[in-house]
Amino acid sequence: MSSENLHAPRERLSRQTLALHHALVSVIEELEAVDWYRQRADDTEDDELRGLLLHNMREEMEHASMVLEWVRRNSPDFAAHMKTYLFTDQPILQVEKAATGEAPDDSRTSKGGSAKSSDRDFTIGSLRRE
Repeated sequence: MSSENLHAPRERLSRQTLALHHALVSVIEELEAVDWYRQRADDTEDDELRGLLLHNMREEMEHASMVLEWVRRNSPDFAAHMKTYLFTDQPILQVEKAATGEAPDDSRTSKGGSAKSSDRDFTIGSLRRE
């Protein structure tokens, strides 16, 4: 997996970058464990084993959440995105449009229902830091 290794020489990375790398890899591992336990729970026919596996899955969710909170506290960029997208009941893409200043969906198509030519242009959004 590409996340297991550093992609630049260790000695050229700041302590902050290394710490964030360790946290992100840990979150990935915890989420993989959630997936594995869930699949195994679905696959077993033994009710007691299923219960144990689901218990273990929830423990991994707890671990992932704890590390994500560390990431939020130590990465202003992540914190800003988490503040925007997490713990809202609005549709996620609606939240994104509000955050990026995009027009609502109904203004993106012409009367014929096809996308306007400007909608076919590729953009990656603002690169300005806030």
